[in-house]
Amino acid sequence: MNSVRSWLIFTAGVFGYLVAVMERSTIGVAGVSATERFHSTASLLSTLAVLQLVVYAGMQIPVGVLIDRVGPRALMLTGTALMAVGQTTVAFSSVIGIAVLGRILVGAGDAMIFTSLIRLVNSWFSGRQVPQLSQWVGNIGQLGQVLSAVPFALLLHQSGWTVAFLSAAGVAIVAFVAILVAVRNGPEGSDEGERPATWRQSFRQLGIAIVRPGTQLGFWSHFVTQSSGTMFALMWGFPFMVFALGYSPTEASWMLTIIVGAALVVGPLLGILTARFPLRRSNIVLTIVIAMAVVWTLMLLWPGSPPVWLVVLLLVVIGAGGPGSLIGFDFARTSNPMHALGSANGFVNVGGFAASFLMIYLMGVLLDWHSHLASTGLYTVDGFKIAFTVQYLVVGVGVIFLVGARKRTRKRLLDDEGIEVGPLWVAVVARWNRSRH
Repeated sequence: MNSVRSWLIFTAGVFGYLVAVMERSTIGVAGVSATERFHSTASLLSTLAVLQLVVYAGMQIPVGVLIDRVGPRALMLTGTALMAVGQTTVAFSSVIGIAVLGRILVGAGDAMIFTSLIRLVNSWFSGRQVPQLSQWVGNIGQLGQVLSAVPFALLLHQSGWTVAFLSAAGVAIVAFVAILVAVRNGPEGSDEGERPATWRQSFRQLGIAIVRPGTQLGFWSHFVTQSSGTMFALMWGFPFMVFALGYSPTEASWMLTIIVGAALVVGPLLGILTARFPLRRSNIVLTIVIAMAVVWTLMLLWPGSPPVWLVVLLLVVIGAGGPGSLIGFDFARTSNPMHALGSANGFVNVGGFAASFLMIYLMGVLLDWHSHLASTGLYTVDGFKIAFTVQYLVVGVGVIFLVGARKRTRKRLLDDEGIEVGPLWVAVVARWNRSRH
């Protein structure tokens, strides 16, 4: 473990995930072109992203079970192949129904990559390096948004829909070859426990993983941190900036890269904090949620169009939500044995994407409702401000469940290991008093 071969496998796997993020986020950049190509409403257009996310979220648990049964390599190969086929389907689609089918295939392929890669990290690395590498997985992977926001967007506007999406399919094929050549499931002779021999054993193992409070805490941590940034980057951020705020498509594409830049800065810091303060991981998650709520509130209460500096600040804060969501997988890692980690991670990964597709779809409905009621264009500043309020409902419900799961996790920790985790302010005061003496 932690060998040169480990790093080679990590590099190939992360490249596959970077490509998956690019394939996932191409439809957000293509939202304006899709509106024109398919002559669709906001709610109908949102189905391109929503169904993709529904498929992604719905497949996480089966994919997690399969990781524990057959290993991550086969799933990563299948996933990259499906993404290539899906993007090719989108490239030649002339009606939205065919495009939806293509995005479903993209979502199915995308669903197999991340949790497989997290399992590879846990199989090929050990020690405090694992939570930090998990953050780097997320950070490097999010560079895929840069590939969709800049070169893909430029290709789309200069060469057209078919060329752009065929090029995206070609990149997925390159990832397939890299995984085929480099990735292996685990070191020879590693002791990760017996793999389930039957489907009945697999789903029994899944059920045990889900009822663990730490796994549930990971789910809700992922739910509340990832969803806002995913909603903005994957679907509604680009139309908001282009149509409502008047940015050019090129300016909006570059603005979306701020989300990635913020994640690259925040991610390593969160990795260090997670490894150093494992008993305070939920406090880190809640701090990120509070920061996003404050900036979103300022954005929505700002009279008229928000200034550029406020949009940049918003992108920075929601960019922190991406690496923040990876803390959810660290909860799963420390709450489950290795042989059940695929199932646990699959369940955790459902959280953020379930919240995301709820937000994306409800926003599309509200945008259509406001456009009809106010007899204005589809994308206006006021319409988006109303639609963005959906986040308070979705994330608010998630925070309630997160706090409950944290309470149960801390009780389990006290019962099993005798470790009591007190309120954060008590720990801060005690540390302050020790430093003074």
